[in-house]
Amino acid sequence: MTKVAWIGLGVMGYPMAGHLATAGHDVTVFNRSSDKAKAWAEAFGGTSADTPAAAAEGAEIVFSCVGADDDLRSVTTAQDGAFHAMAPGSYYVDCTTTSADVAKELAEVLSQKSCHFLDAPVSGGQAGAENGQLTVMVGGDPAAFDHVSPVIDAFARKVTRIGTVGAGQTAKMVNQLCIAGVVQGLAEGMALAKNANLDIQAVMETIAEGAAGSWQMSNRWKTMDAGKYDFGFAVDWMRKDLGIALKEVARLGGTAPVGALVDQFYGDVQRTEGGKWDTSSLLTRLR
Repeated sequence: MTKVAWIGLGVMGYPMAGHLATAGHDVTVFNRSSDKAKAWAEAFGGTSADTPAAAAEGAEIVFSCVGADDDLRSVTTAQDGAFHAMAPGSYYVDCTTTSADVAKELAEVLSQKSCHFLDAPVSGGQAGAENGQLTVMVGGDPAAFDHVSPVIDAFARKVTRIGTVGAGQTAKMVNQLCIAGVVQGLAEGMALAKNANLDIQAVMETIAEGAAGSWQMSNRWKTMDAGKYDFGFAVDWMRKDLGIALKEVARLGGTAPVGALVDQFYGDVQRTEGGKWDTSSLLTRLR
């Protein structure tokens, strides 16, 4: 059993922390909404804390899953942040999707305390978090990775060290660019099938077995066809992630024209008050 702190109990963090508790770890949680932290503690038999620092006190591994770069800074280095309470030799594992820059920045801060920082963004959405089937992309020292990966296994189906600190976040950028293109293609194909009055079930079940098949197709075409868009990662968060990815692409002198275009399409969805819909809602633009 490992003494663990978990910071951030959103749609992803709540079940991820729950899997750690279910696996037998001693988990203390912090959330900006204290009622949610108390509800989690009651549901999973853990403990809630009033500040990130109080949650991190005595923890061997501190996890976080918050919103964006500044949210991460606020729970780590700001007043009552977790870093202030971490003991030398402890580990901080951030599962937020952020820039690679903030991961490197915080790793440098922690190194001054002889602590370890790993960026570990996840893919798999809310369903993956709830089912403990997330894919985790990790940046950090190999020895630190070897130490924390058995604990991460509680909420993951695959945990891979990509490289040094920041590499996990960069891999997540790759992931989001790939998803954007696939979902847009799926939406366009479904729109054509429906406009041509084809049997949508026959079409999708057939092509899913061929070269057009994808996770998005297998898991989303039915909900897309039903006009239901509350089954995963929200458009607002996808735009945040794509913004990070497109900025990194530009910094490296590259281009991502499809990613940039789909980002604009998600902007259209936001303007129709679909910011909380899942990423498959691109279909709504085409009907």
